[in-house]
Amino acid sequence: MTRQVAAAVVRFALTIALATAPAFGQVQPGGHHRIGYLYGPPVTPGHLVFEAALRDLGWETGRNITIEYRSAEGRLDRLPGLAAELVALHVEVIVANSAPETSAAGKATRDIPIVFAAHGDPVGTGDVASLAYPGGNVTGVSQMHPDLSGKLLGLLRELLPGVKRVAVLWDATVGAKEGDWQGLRIAARAWDIVLQSRELRSRADLEAVLASIRTDRPDALLILGDPLLYSLRQAIADFAIRERLPAMYPWQSGAQAGGLISYGADTSDLIRRAAGYVDAILRGAKPAELPVQQPTKFELVVNAKTAKAIGMTIPESVLLRADRVIE
Repeated sequence: MTRQVAAAVVRFALTIALATAPAFGQVQPGGHHRIGYLYGPPVTPGHLVFEAALRDLGWETGRNITIEYRSAEGRLDRLPGLAAELVALHVEVIVANSAPETSAAGKATRDIPIVFAAHGDPVGTGDVASLAYPGGNVTGVSQMHPDLSGKLLGLLRELLPGVKRVAVLWDATVGAKEGDWQGLRIAARAWDIVLQSRELRSRADLEAVLASIRTDRPDALLILGDPLLYSLRQAIADFAIRERLPAMYPWQSGAQAGGLISYGADTSDLIRRAAGYVDAILRGAKPAELPVQQPTKFELVVNAKTAKAIGMTIPESVLLRADRVIE
């Protein structure tokens, strides 16, 4: 099945699922609903986007919903216990921030609907049966696009025409990242770029990994998105500036922390769309019938201040395409 056909199937299934869900105003009597939100990293400002999106759909905290936030604070081993807490609270929907949270929630319950907000590879990890027909109690919004890995390396080549060696920081314990890594390897072979895999499995690994990068001196750093790396984004950005290394992130908060550039799915858009699925489920829709949505909006952020600090000039072609330039 081509990507165009698959996308058409997903759009058709979404239309049918939402059309058959109870209309606005048909929420069951009783009035108040409890939602759980599970984070691997510290709770991000994205929760404000989520709450605002729900307000636009008629749900307001303290009036007709309560949102129970639980964060592992970057320690992913805590996720199973936190997911169990949300199940014990009898929440009606669990919002899972990304892949690790989805896995923990999925192991904690097969009955409570789970909506992921930014999953990397929900089919590859087995969290859903397919994008068009999830099939169980899990659905949501994916942050990954099949062409993203190539675009990330393409941007690095545009920034650094002579780039030959790229250190890739990622958490190999997150199953969804394996697909990202393989996509990068395919793109790197096409451009004769050597990838240096630098794997972290806990915060304790960071010092040794950064020391190896300092020794090997790659041309650039590329950070794959996952809760652990998100929680370490500031430390990595500070290191990259000290070592005068261009660092690319998959979320704009990486560029805001001091990374040179970020490119990836618009996180706020993903969260708003996840809120739409929470709304649909509270009104009677079944997760199995809500197709996984893929990203449609991407954002490019350039940190001009960091470029100056590491002695780089950002090409005009990149600046003209940037959605935001941090001066």
